[in-house]
Amino acid sequence: MVKNISILGSTGSIGTSTLDVIRSHPARFQAVALACGKNIPLVIEQIREFKPELVSVSKKEDAPILREALGALSPEIRFGEEGAILVATHPKADQVISGMVGAKGLVPTLKAIEAGKSIGLANKETMVIAGELMTQAAKKSGAKIFPVDSEHSAVFQALQGHNADEVKRIVLTASGGPFLKASKEELKNVSTAQALKHPNWSMGPKITIDSATLMNKGLEIIEARWLFDTPEDLIDVVIHPQSVIHSMVEYRDGSVIAQLGIPDMRIPIAYAMSFPERLENALPALNLFRVRELNFFEPDLERFPALGLARRALKRGGGAPCALNAANEVAVAAFLEEKIRFLDIPRVVESVLNDECLGNGFSLDELLKEDFRAREKAHEIISDMGGKSLSQAAG
Repeated sequence: MVKNISILGSTGSIGTSTLDVIRSHPARFQAVALACGKNIPLVIEQIREFKPELVSVSKKEDAPILREALGALSPEIRFGEEGAILVATHPKADQVISGMVGAKGLVPTLKAIEAGKSIGLANKETMVIAGELMTQAAKKSGAKIFPVDSEHSAVFQALQGHNADEVKRIVLTASGGPFLKASKEELKNVSTAQALKHPNWSMGPKITIDSATLMNKGLEIIEARWLFDTPEDLIDVVIHPQSVIHSMVEYRDGSVIAQLGIPDMRIPIAYAMSFPERLENALPALNLFRVRELNFFEPDLERFPALGLARRALKRGGGAPCALNAANEVAVAAFLEEKIRFLDIPRVVESVLNDECLGNGFSLDELLKEDFRAREKAHEIISDMGGKSLSQAAG
């Protein structure tokens, strides 16, 4: 039986990897609906190859361009958040792969959960902003959420066949990014190009910068808290430069179960799509003789304060994780535009978290308001620099 898949973020790294899994298993999967961003040439290619029934673009003005380019081959085309929601709730979709980057994936993913769709979750910001809301919606609708992030997929796999009360702690691994051995002085002058060179993974620019600051791991701590119903103090992070062990679960008897594999997102994506089965693929096998060494280090919170900021936001609760994510998105965008320096990213986030106006709301409306307020505050902080970075201001 063919499984129909809707993809939120079809032209991003998760979306293209998902389509590669579908391409490799045409008898198992079919792409029924796609939501994309600005890459119209790529989505045109995807439509011609996979022939989805529905496609949504982010901008209204791109819709007629798409229709004209496709002519008689054009599927139904929508745009904006409303269009993404239609993709997420497509009546034929058996599973939704949530691969949009950032907070824009929140509402479509929530609507898919409320519709009872199986979710392949790569959009970690969804759980960071509204983890409690998402998990409660899933319980109410019966929707199953399968993690796609390699770390959370590893934990999910390591938990199979075990009771929750047997778990002592979850250990998320982090590569350490491109600046694992850089001094704080060296980090002051990191360029955008340097930060975008991840040593192991091929990812989009935003998540690559998050990996370089370790904010990605902080967001994953918050996501893990909700995905696995685990307290923050039972979730640890270890730096593992080889990215061979994707994460581990330690049990009360002292056993540690780890999931190993090559760093390729098609493996956890395929597992989320085929669970509980495992699909064959043409990817290279993990060669431990070539790896030879597996190293582990404690994260340096002085050089990479983003990890501590994420824990602080999770402990504070309410609107704090939402504000953390919003401020980080604004700061990362500013860094990519070379408006601020690398070390300014966590400083902007910390300044927003220091705001006493953080809300305590739980509803979607309250969280969206908090997201907007935190973004405005982050923009204000960056603007107030007057062209001078916070690193320079700090001397």
